[in-house]
Amino acid sequence: MFTGIVTDIGTIRQIEQRGDTRVVVATGYDVATIDLGASISCSGICLTVVDKAPGWFAVDVSNETRSRTAQGQWTEGRALNLERAMKLGDELGGHIVTGHIDGVAEVTEVASDGDSRRIAFRIPPDLAPFLAPKGSVTIDGVSLTVNAVEDAADGTRFTVNLIPHTQAVTTLGALAAGHAVNVEVDVLARYLQRMEHYRGR
Repeated sequence: MFTGIVTDIGTIRQIEQRGDTRVVVATGYDVATIDLGASISCSGICLTVVDKAPGWFAVDVSNETRSRTAQGQWTEGRALNLERAMKLGDELGGHIVTGHIDGVAEVTEVASDGDSRRIAFRIPPDLAPFLAPKGSVTIDGVSLTVNAVEDAADGTRFTVNLIPHTQAVTTLGALAAGHAVNVEVDVLARYLQRMEHYRGR
């Protein structure tokens, strides 16, 4: 379980193709405090640490995970938003994040808004019911507030604002139109939708 508050930006330094994909991530974390088998969110994806040494840790990425995450996610040199799993008693600074990606969205527009940046995304139709203005969404592992949602004939778009701090301490400051991102909807919205499904039967 995570909160969507990024605590390090890692970099993929090596990719090794096996049955699954072994990914070595350079990090500023003190890896002596990370157990083998621990969970780390890598740009929103909950992955298990399978090896480590000072300055890096390794995870195995299944074909299923690769097929459901943003294009270009698993390439050498790629920057990743990192968050270690929360502990009981930790401050919940963002919102409850599971690290299970619901889909991939595309950046359609980036615009200045004072010192902030307003970013618009196009999302798959099956995710549209889970987004609402002032609700929560996770983009590449970052907990954000939805500003607006617009349903149109060519699909659904939503916008978020990135304050300068978020731009500086996550990878989202580098987003541009056409970029693909990992999206996790609010877990509460998932359960509410499921309840509504059974209520109507």
